[in-house]
Amino acid sequence: MWYNHSRLLIVWHEETCILDCLCPEKLVSKLLNFIKYLCILVYIYCRPISDVSSDLTIEVGATSFSLHKFPLVSKSGKIRKLLLEAKDPKVSRIHLPNVPGGPESFELAAKFCYGINIEITLSNIAALRCAACYLEMTEDVSDKNLECRTEVYIKDMILPNISNSISVLHHCETLIPISEEVKLVSRLINCIANNACKEQLTTGLSKLDHTFPTKPISNIESEMPSDWWGKSLAVLNLDFFQRVLSTVKTKGLKQDMISTILINYTQCSLQGLLVKDPQLVKGSLLDLELQKKQRVLVETIVSLLPSQSRKSSVPIAFLSSLLKTAISASCSTSCKADLERRIGLQLDQGILEDILIPANSNGNSHGLIYDTDSILRIFSIFLNLDEDEEEDHSQMRDESDMVYDFDSPGSPKQTSILKVSKLLDNYLAEVALDSNLTASKFIALAELLPDHARIVNDGLYRAVDIFLKVHPNIKDSERYRLCKTIDCQKLSQEACSHAAQNERLPVQMAVQVLYFEQIRLRNAMNGGSNTQFFFNSGNPQFPQRSGSAGGSGAISPRDNYASVRRENRELKLEVARMRMRLTDLEKDHVSMKQELVKSHPANRIFKSFAKKLSKLNALFKVKEMKGMSGGKGGTESRFLFQKRRRHSVS
Repeated sequence: MWYNHSRLLIVWHEETCILDCLCPEKLVSKLLNFIKYLCILVYIYCRPISDVSSDLTIEVGATSFSLHKFPLVSKSGKIRKLLLEAKDPKVSRIHLPNVPGGPESFELAAKFCYGINIEITLSNIAALRCAACYLEMTEDVSDKNLECRTEVYIKDMILPNISNSISVLHHCETLIPISEEVKLVSRLINCIANNACKEQLTTGLSKLDHTFPTKPISNIESEMPSDWWGKSLAVLNLDFFQRVLSTVKTKGLKQDMISTILINYTQCSLQGLLVKDPQLVKGSLLDLELQKKQRVLVETIVSLLPSQSRKSSVPIAFLSSLLKTAISASCSTSCKADLERRIGLQLDQGILEDILIPANSNGNSHGLIYDTDSILRIFSIFLNLDEDEEEDHSQMRDESDMVYDFDSPGSPKQTSILKVSKLLDNYLAEVALDSNLTASKFIALAELLPDHARIVNDGLYRAVDIFLKVHPNIKDSERYRLCKTIDCQKLSQEACSHAAQNERLPVQMAVQVLYFEQIRLRNAMNGGSNTQFFFNSGNPQFPQRSGSAGGSGAISPRDNYASVRRENRELKLEVARMRMRLTDLEKDHVSMKQELVKSHPANRIFKSFAKKLSKLNALFKVKEMKGMSGGKGGTESRFLFQKRRRHSVS
C-alpha cells in the first residue's frame, strides 16, 4: 500500500503538537530526532510499506502485531501517549491487554491507521466503536478518524432498524463495561423502544385505514405481525432483555405484545436450561448452578409480567409452567405467591394439566406427587376475589348486562364457578391416586367449594371412591368425613345405584342414598309435583332466578321461554326414568310377597281353615234355600252353590 504525500504533512503536524507540549530544554534534542524521523519518512513514503522493517510490536492478548510507529501515532492517541510516557525512547514493544473485541478488532483498527479500507458490518460495528474509544481514535487526534466512521454507520444503518439494533446490542454483551461508557447500550435500547412504539402506532393507523378507507384501495398488502421483532430479543442475555422490556413498557407498548415477547423469550431460555444431562448428579455443583440460573430467570420474568387482572393477556398455561419451574428451582416465596395469584384470577380458563403442579420432594421417596398446598391457595384466591373489580367493570356496562343474578344459570360468575367445580373434581380424582396423600388434605380440597358450586356430585363421588380404593386402611372417622363431603341429593341415578352397592362406603351413607332414592321415586309417582325437593331446595340443581326487579329482567322472554322448556324436558325425562324404576320395584315387591305367602307355615294353616269354613258356610246356605224354595230342582241349588264359591276366601 503506497502512502500519498499528505501523510507527511499530517505526521509533521502531529510531531509539532508533541514538541509544543515538551519543556524548552528538551526542545533541541527532540528537534534533531524529528529531523531524523523526517528522513525516515521520506524513505518510507518512497517505497512500499512492506519493504520497511517494523519498529513497534504490539501485543493484544496472545497475539503480536509487527507494525510501524508513525501510522499508529497519527491516528491513535493512546499509542502516542504510551510511546511518550515510556522511559526508553527506543521502546519497540507495547502491551494492550484490554482491547475491546480482542485481536480481531485491533487488526481492523490498525488497518484503518494504515489507510486500508475496512468493511464495517453488524457483527463488528460494536467492537470497532469500543476499540475506537479505547485507542482514542477521535476527531481530536485526526480528522475523519475511526470513531467518526463508526458513528456514521451506527446512525445510518443501526439505529433506524429494530432488528439491527437488537443484533448490535447482543454483540455489546461481551464489551461491557466500555460499551456502557460510550453510551452505545443505552442508545440502542432507547431506539428499540422508540421504533417499537412507532411501529405499533403505524400498525394501528393502518388498521383504521383498512377498516374505514378514505379512498378505494385496490390492493391492500397483507398485514405484517406487530410482534415480528419480538423473536429477535431471545438472543439477548437476561440483563439486557430486562432493560429493553422495562423501557418499552414505559414507552407505552401494549401488554399483549409484551406478553408475547415474554413467552417467546422464556420458552427459548428455559429450553436450554431444562435439558439436563442424564449423568448429572443431583445436588452437584453443576446441578446447583443450573438451578440458580433457572431461579434467576423465573424471578426476573415474573417481575416483568403485566399487571394482574382477570382478563390478563398472559395465558394460564404459561403461568402454570412458570410456577412448576419456580417450585422445582426453589424460587422465593413472593415469586411463587405472585404466580399463584395470577393463576387464581384466571382459574376458570384452566384445564387439568394447568393445575397438576409437581411437588418439590427433594429426593424424598415418600413425598407427595403433586403440590396440593399450592392448589389449595390458588382455589382460595379464586373464591375470595375482591368484588371491587367487578363493581368497577359493571359501571361501564349496559344495564342489560348488569341484571344477572349470581345464582342464575346464565350468570358469568355462576358459569365460572361451575367450570372451576368440574376442574376441582377432576383434580381430586387425579391426586386421589397418590398413596402418600393424607385424608385431611383431600378433605380440605373437597370442602373448599361452596354448596351452590356443584350441580351434580358425581365427580366428587368418583374422586372419593378412588381415594378409598387407594387408601383402604384409613380410619373410620376419616372415611365418614370423606363421605360427608358428598351431597347424596345431588347424585345421579347411576351414581346412587353404584353407591348403594359400594362396600367401601360407610353404612350410614348407603342408607342415606337409599332413603333419598325412595323419596325420589315417591315424588316421581306423584307426577313430579314435588320434584322441587331435589331440584330447588337447599342446594338447587336448577337455580331459580331472583324475584327482584333486576332478576326478572336478567334474560329476555325468548331466552327465558327456551330455558323453561329445557328444564321441563329434563324434568320429564327424569320422571320417566323414575316411573320405569318404580314399575320394576313394584314387580319385585309383588314377587317377593308371593314367595313369602307361599313359604310361611301360618299362611298354609290359615288357608286350610278358611277353606273348611267356607264349605260349612255354603252347606248351611244350601239347606236354608231348600226350605225356602219348597222343593225346587237340584240344578238351581247347584248353581247357587257355585256362585257363592266364586266369592270365597280361597
